[in-house]
Amino acid sequence: MKIKRKIEIAVISDVHLGTYGCHAKHLLTYLNSIEPKKLILNGDIIDVWQFSKRYFPKSHLKVIKKIMDLSACGTEIIYITGNHDEMLRKFSGTTIGNISIVNKLSLELDGKKAWFFHGDVFDVSIQNAKWLAKLGGYGYDLLTLVNRLINWYLERRGKERYSLSKKVKNGVKGAIKYINDFERIISDIAIENAYDYVICGHIHQPKMAYFENKFGKTMYLNSGDWVENFTALEYQFKRWKIYNYNKDKLAPFVIDDEFNNMEIKELIAAITIIDRHSK
Repeated sequence: MKIKRKIEIAVISDVHLGTYGCHAKHLLTYLNSIEPKKLILNGDIIDVWQFSKRYFPKSHLKVIKKIMDLSACGTEIIYITGNHDEMLRKFSGTTIGNISIVNKLSLELDGKKAWFFHGDVFDVSIQNAKWLAKLGGYGYDLLTLVNRLINWYLERRGKERYSLSKKVKNGVKGAIKYINDFERIISDIAIENAYDYVICGHIHQPKMAYFENKFGKTMYLNSGDWVENFTALEYQFKRWKIYNYNKDKLAPFVIDDEFNNMEIKELIAAITIIDRHSK
């Protein structure tokens, strides 16, 4: 019997199910290795912007079923909406069994205030030119598809993986300024509202750092993504940590045996049954 790590809170974001860039199998490995009391899905879990009926593979359905299984076993699932799954915002405030949909979340953790949200509301490019942001999203998806082909070749040659998008981001001064501004603005607002922790996603940059101004300080946390960084946030024993799949992965926890050999129709049926039982 495999022993799973018990975690008070696990936070994942920017999974982008339904796109070529999503590494669903990596995420399944992670979800199969933990037993969280709360699982916070902090936006962009399903990518509605780039969703295509032609591409939603079995591994992506398995992620949805795994989340439903966790809910059925008592894990509280909190789905915070993001910009790529913004159609769910009209269902904010809805609760079905152990699953709830919200736009933002405040929690008290061991006497400290934590503020959770996706982060797109602080993104000027999203707010002022959504069509441009969507166009950029398609370009990013194409870049990650090319990157997967490159990494497949590199791994066959026994060489290290390479991130094209990270190279582009880190090499552009404007992108670095955007990320720094994003982190500073969010942290300043969190300090203004007396939050000890501010937790977001959106920019695909995992980070844990203290930000301070003349009014106080806060811990800024970003859960990263499951497109290139494969990271999550975990809260346990009054502490936060960044889980990194590439450094912390647990090989035995790949896929649950019970749905390893399921066909797509069987997976969809299983998800529907779990959903009906949770109502």
